[in-house]
Amino acid sequence: GMGVSTVTAARILKGQMHGQGEESLLEMDKFPFVALAKTYNTNAQVPDSAGTATAYLCGVKANEGTLGVSAGVTRDRCNTTKGQEVTSILRWAKEAGKAVGIVTTTRVTHATPSAAYAHSANRDWYSDGEMPPDALEGGCKDIARQLVENIPDIEVILGGGRKYMYPRNVSDVEYPHEEKQRGTRLDGRNLVQAWQEAKPRGKVAEYVWHRRGLLALNLTRVDFLLGDEIPIPTGMWNPAGQEEGRAGIVRLLSNLPGSSGGRIDHGHHEGKAKQALHEAVELDRAIGLATRLTSTQDTLSVVTADHSHVFTFGGYTPRGNPIFGLAPMQSDVDRKPFTSILYGNGPGYKIVAGERENVSAVDFAHADYQAQSAVPLRQETHGGEDVAVFARGPMAHLLHGVHEQNYIPHAMAYAACIGSNRGHCNAAARPATPLLLPFLGLLLLLC
Repeated sequence: GMGVSTVTAARILKGQMHGQGEESLLEMDKFPFVALAKTYNTNAQVPDSAGTATAYLCGVKANEGTLGVSAGVTRDRCNTTKGQEVTSILRWAKEAGKAVGIVTTTRVTHATPSAAYAHSANRDWYSDGEMPPDALEGGCKDIARQLVENIPDIEVILGGGRKYMYPRNVSDVEYPHEEKQRGTRLDGRNLVQAWQEAKPRGKVAEYVWHRRGLLALNLTRVDFLLGDEIPIPTGMWNPAGQEEGRAGIVRLLSNLPGSSGGRIDHGHHEGKAKQALHEAVELDRAIGLATRLTSTQDTLSVVTADHSHVFTFGGYTPRGNPIFGLAPMQSDVDRKPFTSILYGNGPGYKIVAGERENVSAVDFAHADYQAQSAVPLRQETHGGEDVAVFARGPMAHLLHGVHEQNYIPHAMAYAACIGSNRGHCNAAARPATPLLLPFLGLLLLLC
């Protein structure tokens, strides 16, 4: 969900948080190569996260709502899936002998991260408890099961959504009294246990579900790591969560992690711009850490988004105006003030006494404030415009100009000499194979 307007507003927010302003730079702004990616799905002008994640992870555009499959698959129709599966850059890297990982601030079974390993006619089939009978009878697997079975040797998996890993009605280890946190699986399987048991003898596979357990690990002695529902770096809402991203990065510096700041997307869908922008600043902090710990000589870093949102800021605000503040003038139509930040649609649409709500009567600086929108919707929608692609390191010049979104993983694979196109790779011409550290601001954000 990190569209260009979000990047710009996050830059200003970062500056204002440090006594600067519009002249501030995000870490991604310092990358020397910038491109635009066209985000449409094969059947959608304005895309969803599943189709866009399939594009920038698997190199193939897909229909909205489908994961890791070609456009020959129709959403919800299990029987269209067979033979239409496509592989991702995560698998290409694994087949080339690299370690791989997935780090996300959302559920690891959510649309953006799951395109790295799953093949599904519906992005919402998190466990078999969410699948219709015909899909189960047709032999389709739920996404959580695919996480454990499709590529069983993923070295690092950090994210949320553990309830999809446990049998139905099993109480959650952290929230035993909350019904919504209970397991959802109908097959009675404990996928965390299955994940551990599938590891080769002599390898150490650690499962952690809280920050304390993660920090206690000696990562030099861990071969496989599954972290579930650990507090995530989420700006001012959870400032103690930085270590999850750090652990995933440090463990895989010489390999291939994929990191997703998916809560940017969630903040926008709720019309809560303050949450979305603080999430974007947190993602940028992770990018800064990765930049300091890697070299442009051997690491290609790519920062991009799956799609944009109908988020904007304007109103002829002067330099230094608080990014979450009011425009300097009132509307010349209804004579009421308005915030600089607005949404094209979403839950912030409010009519009071037959007129637009007067924002001066509410706390528009509150973290949960829902910015005004032009059209009332329970959830704000994605935007259809291009998203930025920032690149740094070997072959970064390949990401320059305007590209179809599915071009991105092919350029990365070409740089790293992985995947099917390796004809240009020979030891004499290329003394070192570049490593990959993609931060998909997606990233991927999720929808």
